[in-house]
Amino acid sequence: MTQAQVSADAADSFVGWLAALSAFIAGFVVFGVMYSFGVFFTPMETEFHASRTATSVFFALTSMLFYFFGSVTGRLSDRFGPRRIVLAGAVIMGVGLALTAAAPRMWIGYLTYGAGAGVGASCVYIPTLALVGGWFIRHRTTALGLAAAGTGCGTLLIPPVAAVLIQAHGWRTTYVLFGAGSFMLLLLCAGLARQPPLGQTSRTTKLIGVVRSRPFTLLYASWVLATTGLVVSMVFLPPFAHATGVGPVAASALISVIGGMSILGRGGIGFITRTAGSVRLYKLSVLVMAASYLLWLPFTGYGWLVAFAAMLGLGYGVRIALTPVVLIEFFGLENLGAVLGAFFTASCISAVCGPLVAALIIDQTGSYKWGVAFALAMGVLGFVAIAPLGSRETSLGTGLSVPE
Repeated sequence: MTQAQVSADAADSFVGWLAALSAFIAGFVVFGVMYSFGVFFTPMETEFHASRTATSVFFALTSMLFYFFGSVTGRLSDRFGPRRIVLAGAVIMGVGLALTAAAPRMWIGYLTYGAGAGVGASCVYIPTLALVGGWFIRHRTTALGLAAAGTGCGTLLIPPVAAVLIQAHGWRTTYVLFGAGSFMLLLLCAGLARQPPLGQTSRTTKLIGVVRSRPFTLLYASWVLATTGLVVSMVFLPPFAHATGVGPVAASALISVIGGMSILGRGGIGFITRTAGSVRLYKLSVLVMAASYLLWLPFTGYGWLVAFAAMLGLGYGVRIALTPVVLIEFFGLENLGAVLGAFFTASCISAVCGPLVAALIIDQTGSYKWGVAFALAMGVLGFVAIAPLGSRETSLGTGLSVPE
């Protein structure tokens, strides 16, 4: 190997920033498509003559498959490298969205959208995010924050684009366009993904020991609860706004506010954590998410919804940017794909509970108010679960001080 190749493959090199770009693109596509579902909710509900509960199954099933199979694709990426896994995800997601556009029945849409957006996204997101930590030492937290910003950018840009396209061409044509765009962007994502020089698969970090540890248990429980409230917002905020007389584009813009605010602070996460500490800031972000629902509950106008979306987005953005940082701090870099995959199965539970329970509450009461109250309760419990976690606590002896 030449000196130039050694330098290119070293930690904190240009190739590492390309890996961060790959994770950025993956987050942009995956969460942009998934979190734009609230914009598709009303036209799909109308065309299929379905209840809110039946329509919410689209999001619940897709999210469940996404996070469940993430535990599988993370381990596969650790073992075989990310490029082939991401390439498979590009094909699956593109084809799945295109087939959803042609679905004649709702149950067929469950299969095509669930398999396409769910399984396809799982092949892309965890493998690329797990790469970034292994490419950096000095700038690890900043790189992970910038990689996670793809999630916010996708949530910012894709929903209003979806709203405009749906108004002009209908939801079916919009999903065809989304399928083609997802395929092309994820091909680029696969081309940029490379196995990192640090944290190769090792038997020193046993996954079973990680998941049984106290830090993992507290983080996992908090994620389940707080994310349940989050997905309620992502699915029901646009239809709630529309039901109060807000236009479809303005309603979809609320999801964009969440995405836009989530971007703020991600680039500066590395600087902030030097002062506040990653665990302390993580807990604060969960508290901010919980408190945000107090702005939605007493709804008196569109401005309250904008304020709620901004506050929720800020807390959400900091939390998701810090998640891999905190996991690395406690459990190290070895088998990070498997650890991330196991951790994000928590969102599988949230994806099932959040939309379905909230939809049942709304359908039974005839009011969105109690659905919002449910989201508030989940957010508060999410903070309660994380509150006892101590900074740099570890039960495995693998906790790392993450440098910036």
